Amino acid sequence: MPPEPEQPERYDFEYKRNGTVNLFACFQPLAGWRHIEVTERRTKADFAKQMKNLVDVCYRDADVIRLVVDNLNIHTPSALYEVFPPEEARRIIQKLEFHYTPKHASW
Repeated sequence: MPPEPEQPERYDFEYKRNGTVNLFACFQPLAGWRHIEVTERRTKADFAKQMKNLVDVCYRDADVIRLVVDNLNIHTPSALYEVFPPEEARRIIQKLEFHYTPKHASW
């Protein structure tokens, strides 16, 4: 429909979904540090690989890495045991300290 005189032209917008991705965001606000990784899925294997990267690459000299995560089913230490051999999973988990947001909390 053409615009009325003296009115700007208007366009209708229809959103077309072209797929989805997962965004892993790790950050240390007081240090101004962040690590972002986009993955095609959000699986326990993807989470376990991110935790290994935090321990072995990002914070390899840290004694403990404190994580604040929500209650998503993949955010568990058991995810590492499903992906890595028990010794490797245990090594990674020993450096991680999980803190979960309240179950009905909103980000």
